[in-house]
Formats: sequence, C-alpha cells, structure tokens
Amino acid sequence: MSIEVDVAVVGSGHNALVGAAYLAAQGRSVAVFEADTVPGGAVSTVERFPGYRVDRGSSAHLMFRHTGIAEDLDLTAHGLRYLDCDPWAFAPTPPGGTAPPILFRKDLDATVDSIAAACGAREAAAYRRFVADWTPRARATMTAFGASPSAPRLGRAFWPTKGRASLTQMSRTYLASGDQLLDEYFDDERLKAALAWFGAQSGPAMSEPGTAPMIGFAALLHTLPPGRAVGGSGALTAALLSRLASDGGTVALGTPVTALRRSGPGWAVIVGGPDGARTVRARTVLAGCHVLTTLGLLERGGYDAARVAGWRRSIQVGPGVGMVLRLGTTAPPAFTGVPLAEQAGLGLLTADRGHLARARGDMLAGDPPRRPAVLAMTFSGIDPSIAPAGRHNTTLWAQWYPYALRGTDWAALAEAEADRIVTETQRWAPGFAESIEHRFVQTPATLESELGLLGGNVMHVEMALHNMLLFRPVPELAGARIPDAPGLALAGASMHPGGGVNGSSGRIAARLLARDLGHLARWRP
Repeated sequence: MSIEVDVAVVGSGHNALVGAAYLAAQGRSVAVFEADTVPGGAVSTVERFPGYRVDRGSSAHLMFRHTGIAEDLDLTAHGLRYLDCDPWAFAPTPPGGTAPPILFRKDLDATVDSIAAACGAREAAAYRRFVADWTPRARATMTAFGASPSAPRLGRAFWPTKGRASLTQMSRTYLASGDQLLDEYFDDERLKAALAWFGAQSGPAMSEPGTAPMIGFAALLHTLPPGRAVGGSGALTAALLSRLASDGGTVALGTPVTALRRSGPGWAVIVGGPDGARTVRARTVLAGCHVLTTLGLLERGGYDAARVAGWRRSIQVGPGVGMVLRLGTTAPPAFTGVPLAEQAGLGLLTADRGHLARARGDMLAGDPPRRPAVLAMTFSGIDPSIAPAGRHNTTLWAQWYPYALRGTDWAALAEAEADRIVTETQRWAPGFAESIEHRFVQTPATLESELGLLGGNVMHVEMALHNMLLFRPVPELAGARIPDAPGLALAGASMHPGGGVNGSSGRIAARLLARDLGHLARWRP
C-alpha cells in the first residue's frame, strides 16, 4: 500500500518534531516515522522506577528558550510550562574547603555578590565586566545559530564593526579558547573551573580554539535562565506532538525507516513495522536522525556508495563524551551551603581545571577518567511531579568517558564506574550514597543502543571549531542538504547549530522544505 504526503519525517527527536510542526502549521501533510516506541529521542521522559519521571537524555533546556520556537508554535497552549532554573548553576564548597558556594543566579547583582563572598571583590567586578562584554556576543551567536550557515549571514551576526578591527575582535573572542577567555578576565581558579565546566558540557576541552563562546553563552543566562520543563524534559516533546496533531500531522512509533530512494519528482520512503514493510510516497523528506544513519538510508536506496563512504570517513563522531546515572533517592545531595531550594540548576562539581583536563586526557587514551568530573541535577526540588512524595530524582552526568574502552568493554565496567561517580559526588555531598534507592546507568554504549547516539556522543558530531557553522558536519553537507538529493533536508544535532536542546536545525530544515514544496508541482505516484 502506498500513501502520499508532502513531508515524510525520519525520527521524532525534538529537532525533527520542530520541523514537522512548522510544516504542518503551513497546511502541509506531514507523517513522522520513529523506530523507537518512545517519541522524542534524547528529549524524552519515562518511568524508570515506580513513581519517578526520569529523563532519558537532556534535562535542563539551556538554549531552546532563546530561540523563539516555543512562541512561534504556541507550545504553551499545548501544555509546555517551564520553570526557571534559578540559580542556573552552582559550584558547591569544595571537599575539605570552607569558602562559600558560588551561586549563578538570573539576577546579575545577586551573582556578583555570591562571587564576591566566595572569591573576592576583584573577581566579582571581573564577572560583571565579562557579562557586559559577552551578552551581545552570545546574542550574536544565537542569531547565527538560528539560520542556515552562510558567509554573509555569519558575517552579519559576528562582525559588529568593519575592517581590521573586526578581524581582531574575531580572533580575541569567537575564535579564542575558553581557557584564554577565563585567564583574560579572572584570577580565581575555582571560579574559572566552574565556568570551564559549564562550557565543557558540549564536549571539547576548553583549551581548544573556538570554545570561548561556549563559556560566553553563560552571560545570556542572566536575561533568561535555563528552563526545566514541568513533568520532565519529555514535556517539550509532548507539546510538539500535540501541536503537530492539531495541524493534522501523524506519528508512527515502532516504525523504522529502512531506506530512502528518489522516485520521480519526490521520494519513496521504505518503512517497517509490525505489519511488514511498506512504501510511503513523499514529495519531500526531513531527516532528523543522526547524519550517519541518514547516509545509510540513502545508500540502501541506491545513493552513490563511494560518496557516502567518503563522508563517513570525514565526519568526526569522536571518542565519546560522557555517561549518566539516573537516581531515585530519599534525600537530595547535601552540598555544603547549598540547600535544596538553591539546587535549581547545574551543580558544577569541580574546583580546578586540571581535574577536567585529566579526565579528558584519560578518555582520549581509552580509559575512564581517574577522577570523574560530575554535573549534578536534582530537579525534583523545583518540580515535585517527577518523584514520589518524600523522594528525589537526581541525575549525575559525568565527563569524559570513551565509547571504546581500552582492554575491556562497558558491559563489564558499567556498574563499577557508576560506583566511582557516586563516590566522587559523595566527596562533595557527604552521605549521598546512603540516600540512593534506585539506580539506572547509561554508558556511552547504552546511549547509542537506546537513543541512537552513535559512538555515545550526545552531540552526534564533535563540537570542535572545525565541525561547527560552515563545517558541520562536513562542508558539503553544512547547508542541511545532500548533493543530488533534491527535496531532502537534514536536521538534528549532527547539523548546524549542533547539539543540545535547541530546535533551530528543525526550523531551518522546515524553511528549506517549504521552499521546495512551493516549487514542486502536485504529482501522483
């Protein structure tokens, strides 16, 4: 049986659903096909333990609230509600230390006061200057992230002045390393380590060129902090599905796309499912899965295998990024000086950048970090709906962990490494281990098998400078297009602007396909 749609969407990750929702809102017939039985990809929430709503991937939405997508699609009317993470990050008192915690609040004055108490007046003044300098730069970055990458668009976004001065500005800001930025503004290593850990969530070491904007984005969080979706990260997916359905779009779960083949002026989308394989005729295709997965689908549909092989060799998935512990506990972590009410955001458990550098070096050698670098999040403190009464829902994200281990595998090492992550967290929050009643471990291997995150990379493709903007994932594919594949647009973390909960790549793909659909005449298979 063949059915005809304007747009067939491969995958139901949040970027794919954003693109689908925009196109359906324009009156296009849209059908989404998802291999998993849970929609949303890494933006999904399930009941891992009785009474607990546990995220499968993302937890705090740092960038999405800055894109305007929720307002465009009126997602509030479809049940999406965000709680401000405020403080949006905190650096607890280090083990054995006495200095107060650093609390990064939405209110800049309150943040500056916290830094003054923990690090001194000089650092507080430097932070205020950092925010003043980097707020417009971070806005420029978000502007660049919101549209297809092209030299003119990037020039308009990033070059606030003309001539030689703009080149100097570029080299000292956007092209600089995160460490260079930190050393330029601050003296206190603890403050530098906290901001480095915030920036490092994307994966690259803060010593790499082009990582300064990853830290500089923190300045924008004093205008609008990260949001915690009520009910779990998957509440964003639920709202997108509701919006899509209201405009006539459909979603088929447990229905993997197995091949993509050009057919006349459109596409033949081969899908599987409980009733066997069938062909969906589509005028256009939005591929929201990993770019390597999309290339495999095209190759199975007859696309040039040699060309695909060349791209596979060039696309840098990388060695991995991290692993995750999802915990049900009887109490939140007892960080010194940080009560539950102040644990609304990201707990940055590091006091020096050497801790981060050693962990990443160990990953590159194929080993787990000798000392895990942990990010702690207990969102049940601001959203009690995600845990039973009297219990808490804590996520521990730990960097850096290799996908391919030297001399062993993840099946053998997962539980022991999870124990080490708990031990590291307990150094900062004594007694934490005794509070754990439930534990679910996600290694780089299980992140791949459950969520399709190839190589265990939650960003799909390395977020280093040479893989961003005009080069993501490789220059030939950076426009969200594949050569000689008209009517196909790419979305997802593999594409510009990259990983994290953003949605912009889905909106970009929708714009491209809207243009395609405007040019195509109606046809019948």
